[in-house]
Amino acid sequence: MFDWSKQAILLTGGTGSFGQAFTKYILKHHPPKSLRIYSRDEFKQYEMQQKFHHKNLRFFIGDVRDAERLNRAMEGVTLVIHAAAMKQIVASEYNPTEAIKTNIIGTMNVLNAGIDAGVERIFGLITDKAVSPINLYGATKLVMEKLLVQGNAYVGKKKTKIACIRYGNVAGSRGSVIPLFIKQNKTNQFTLTHPEMTRFWLTLNNGIEFVVKFIESMRGGEVYVPKLPSFRVIDLATAVNRDAKLKYIGIRQGEKIHEDLITVHEARHVREFPSHFVVYPQFDFWHDSSLKFPGKSVHNNFNYNSKSNINYLSVKTLTELLEKLD
Repeated sequence: MFDWSKQAILLTGGTGSFGQAFTKYILKHHPPKSLRIYSRDEFKQYEMQQKFHHKNLRFFIGDVRDAERLNRAMEGVTLVIHAAAMKQIVASEYNPTEAIKTNIIGTMNVLNAGIDAGVERIFGLITDKAVSPINLYGATKLVMEKLLVQGNAYVGKKKTKIACIRYGNVAGSRGSVIPLFIKQNKTNQFTLTHPEMTRFWLTLNNGIEFVVKFIESMRGGEVYVPKLPSFRVIDLATAVNRDAKLKYIGIRQGEKIHEDLITVHEARHVREFPSHFVVYPQFDFWHDSSLKFPGKSVHNNFNYNSKSNINYLSVKTLTELLEKLD
């Protein structure tokens, strides 16, 4: 049984949207032995210190690019949640070496420091952009996922388990279209990129609950994919303002019409559960040829994306969900 009260947690990218929401949730529901916020922006850390007051909360200034600093931050840690990343698609395209240093080299540093320190669990946050990537950001996150999964092969006799989760943009976050629609609502005109565009719906709290659940159950090597409802972006615009004018501006650089979370090429490694899917590793990290993966097998042509999803949100439901967002 996983005991949160005994965990010394290191949260990379801890001052970001996920980091702050996770901190609020975990301190309220599962107070750990300690929670170390690791990030490179001292002003964001200062603001977060004014917001949160807990005897077991610590703040470490540091960059995942800095292996030496990570080695120091990992001392005594039992759980690492790796949320640090360069996330902007356009910024990554124009600064490819910087995206590689943070998302790929940074992940290698987290893995090496965590394994060397004997961390028990490392859990990474991956994006839908890593699935069949069409931009550099997605490509670096794909490599990040591969590094995390294959990292299990490097633990040797240590107890470290490594897994990750895939999900898309969080509703209401900076990467979501919702803040844009709310801003454009003042002018009564919304800009849309494509009339058929679909996305998955995930709130920040839902994402955190999934992360907590999967950390508790992970064995190492899994890629967890939560089951989520889909919505048409044009329906979301209607939910914000039914009478607004719509202006189509075309697909943006590095953008997909639909979000992918599982491809057909992964189907033979996928198992289905009531609330999620698991993409199990192609290699046996447990050295047990008789091991049977839990869950229900999916058909060989299975894929999971926001278009083919059978669960869609109506305009009415979207309106109700928008009212509940912060």
